[in-house]
Amino acid sequence: MEIQNIESNLASNRYPGRGIILGRSEDGQNAVIAYFIMGRSENSRNRVFVEDGEGIRTQAFDPEKLSDPSLIIYSPVRVFGGTTIVTNGDQTDTVYEFLKAGKAFESALRTRTFEPDGPNFTPRVSGIMEADGSYRLSILKSANGNPASAQRFFYEYSSPVSGEGHFIHTYRGNGSPLPSYEGEPTPVCISGEIDHFTQKLWENLSEENKVSLFTRFINLKTGLTETRIINKNHD
Repeated sequence: MEIQNIESNLASNRYPGRGIILGRSEDGQNAVIAYFIMGRSENSRNRVFVEDGEGIRTQAFDPEKLSDPSLIIYSPVRVFGGTTIVTNGDQTDTVYEFLKAGKAFESALRTRTFEPDGPNFTPRVSGIMEADGSYRLSILKSANGNPASAQRFFYEYSSPVSGEGHFIHTYRGNGSPLPSYEGEPTPVCISGEIDHFTQKLWENLSEENKVSLFTRFINLKTGLTETRIINKNHD
């Protein structure tokens, strides 16, 4: 599959939904993680990312406007040892508990399925970044919108290439119902240091629908992390 320019990819899709990018920095020195959320409803847009230990969680920007927390309040990022978990839902906690018990990422996700938000049946996208910079991605989805059939896909990247990453997200675009992502994760170029990388992602997400963005660079030699969070809602 041809490597895509991440800015062009995002700019061409008004509603990719929630997305994960995992990869390696251009200089080869850092593991790279990005996670963003978008929203069409007032409830979905009424969110911010806040730091929570080594990870992050979503939080209502205006608690009085929060109508249903079930699928929008969760911990997108948690860290277990040298492994960083990033997902678009409460399956973060499932993966964390399985890793803690000495079990596999894939085993955790085989206990889960897509979100119960018919007629969209939003896919669950998940990833883990290991201390050595290798990573895995997964998508759990319905069979073309049929909730009676769950499909689980897993992708492993054991030898990442500098300046490249893989991007997976929930929707192919806007619609009613929303069309689920299809195919393997999209290979994308990763360039620049963390502030440049963060800004180009944020600038190319739909202004109308973007909500929050998290990025992290993890130094592969020292394990030291740099994190950035951008929230559309802010005081």
